[in-house]
Amino acid sequence: MDIVYIRGLALDAVIGIHDWEREIRQPIVLDVEMASDIGPAAASDAIEQALDYAAVAARLSETVNGSEFFLIETLAETVATLIREEFGVPWVRLRVSKPEAVAQAQDVGVLIERGERR
Repeated sequence: MDIVYIRGLALDAVIGIHDWEREIRQPIVLDVEMASDIGPAAASDAIEQALDYAAVAARLSETVNGSEFFLIETLAETVATLIREEFGVPWVRLRVSKPEAVAQAQDVGVLIERGERR
């Protein structure tokens, strides 16, 4: 299995359970690993044969920047489902970090894997 990844995708979202969090946008950072057979793209040198990480990043930016979630878990499930369904990815590992959530920590978040590695 080959992996195409996006690391450190910095976005902003309305996220949180507190009233004050519902009125601001907070930074969210995504690290994404996606299963993809890179063989056809490597052989053809054609983007049409590749999992286009720029297109994935743009779609994630559109979704997260326009979102309003209470829980980071819900955001993670939404993003993982989007990647798998819209880009035909059989397996995804996603880390969603909320860097300003706990003052004493660099960041907090969730790490999920969905689908099957082939």
